[in-house]
Amino acid sequence: MSNILKGIGASDGIAIEKVYSLEEPDLSFKKKTIEEGELGSELENFKNSFNQSKVEVTKIRNHAEEVVGPEHAAIFDAHLLVLDDPEFLGPIETAINGLKSAPQALVETRDQFVTIFESMDNEYMQERAADIKDVSKRVLAHMLGKELPNPANISEPVVIVAEDLTPSDTAQLDKKFVKGFVTNIGGRTSHSAIMSRSLEIPAVVGTKNVTEEAVIGETIIVDGTTGDVIIHPSEDEILAYREKEKEVLAEKEELLKLVDSKTETNDGVHVELAANIGTPEDVEGAVRHGAEGVGLFRTEFLYMGRNELPTEDEQYESYKAVLEGMDGKPVVVRTIDIGGDKELPYLDLPKEMNPFLGYRAIRMALENQDLFRTQLRALLRSSVHGNLKIMFPMIATLEEFNEAKALLLEEKENLKSEGIEVKDDIEVGIMVEIPSTAVLADQFAKEVDFFSIGTNDLIQYTMAADRMNEKVSYLYQPYHPALLRLIQNVIQASHNEGKWTGMCGEMAGDTHAVPLLLGLGLDEFSMSGTSILKARRQISELNKADMEQLASAALKAKNTEDVLKLVKEFTER
Repeated sequence: MSNILKGIGASDGIAIEKVYSLEEPDLSFKKKTIEEGELGSELENFKNSFNQSKVEVTKIRNHAEEVVGPEHAAIFDAHLLVLDDPEFLGPIETAINGLKSAPQALVETRDQFVTIFESMDNEYMQERAADIKDVSKRVLAHMLGKELPNPANISEPVVIVAEDLTPSDTAQLDKKFVKGFVTNIGGRTSHSAIMSRSLEIPAVVGTKNVTEEAVIGETIIVDGTTGDVIIHPSEDEILAYREKEKEVLAEKEELLKLVDSKTETNDGVHVELAANIGTPEDVEGAVRHGAEGVGLFRTEFLYMGRNELPTEDEQYESYKAVLEGMDGKPVVVRTIDIGGDKELPYLDLPKEMNPFLGYRAIRMALENQDLFRTQLRALLRSSVHGNLKIMFPMIATLEEFNEAKALLLEEKENLKSEGIEVKDDIEVGIMVEIPSTAVLADQFAKEVDFFSIGTNDLIQYTMAADRMNEKVSYLYQPYHPALLRLIQNVIQASHNEGKWTGMCGEMAGDTHAVPLLLGLGLDEFSMSGTSILKARRQISELNKADMEQLASAALKAKNTEDVLKLVKEFTER
């Protein structure tokens, strides 16, 4: 009899294959005090194990760059930094010299670091704990002479079932053979979930007990859209899901027909669908999915996974590649947004109790003018290669915007005096992430060329609720009337001044939010490349006039539930 497990759909699609278990080796060992005479061999084991791990991680990193691009390969740059970090290696060596075995010294040091990072109220630092666990497991396996499971060895179609998939595991998946995966733990924002979407492998995470329920070699069904996992499926269920699989593939084919279409409502109103990207390599995917522009180029990825700041020329080449790749379509580049959940090991940023409300983004850039001017010069130089728009993040006051724009104009004049060509018509805008900016949008609209609403932060700041905190995550409400009123205020203010407003948060590609945003008058929707064609089809089936009525009613609603009822009522007419 079949058994349906419920998890979190992390990557869309259907997979029907036999179970392959990624079984972990037993990495337990007895704690012991070593003899003086064993010290040399324990230190050698320690050094060899780290060196072997570096070779393996470098190989995995290069494979990941080839398969899923540099943005995801940067995870392994972080792993390599851990394997070379004297603050991590030093205490291990000291403990061995204190006559602890190499495995014991490693595990005790690992646990200390993991405890520190996991206790921090900061998603980025919590992810560093996962990196240290992943790296330490590899080193420990070498120390104990054990072999870790290697997903790269899979040579037949399977669905992987595991407690969790580490970044190292996921980077080695070959989508020719790995048709899907299911884990006991994890969420939509875990490394493995993000990489499964890049690889377009159906995945369900957070099932709690799939490893206990699934039987190796038996057929399993994974529905990455609904989060359903069917153990011991009947023949009828297999046949039904084979049909569903065909429908999913047929839908993908159907959506591909819209790649070269304009994004228009069924009453002829055009809006722009753009892609969010992190590296120049992401442009190919944006174009393939029919993006009409880039609504957000997150430049911080150019700064991550390295030991020093990127030079002006390195940045120029990256911006040039994106602008040329988009072939004249608009490209909105966000200036460096470091801090909060993104840190750089080579920048001595202060440790803060609440980094999301602290020294980050434009605040950090204005204090570090050499770093900021270098980026601005690289951007200005690249402007001649396409349709560049520059956007400043985390703007809270008009003074911040004016100071940032003054630096930009100063560097523009410097470049011209050096005989370097710069475009004169570059639009300069801001991210609207802070309620104060949304409230004062009418004043900002007189100064900026455009707005781009960053809903991920705007929602949590408006509701005073950290979206990573399970205790208050129920308050992370994208459809709440309070948020919709802020969005309306921003859009209306820009239109009153003849300017435009985009949105580059997760909400822009949300099927429940699209009708509301269309009705509120949003001009540009920017989202992950894989969401664009679905959004284009959805918009083509909506009537702008009807959606304006929906938005008007939603703004008067009392709560999220009422808004969602209205969306259903208006879109199912």
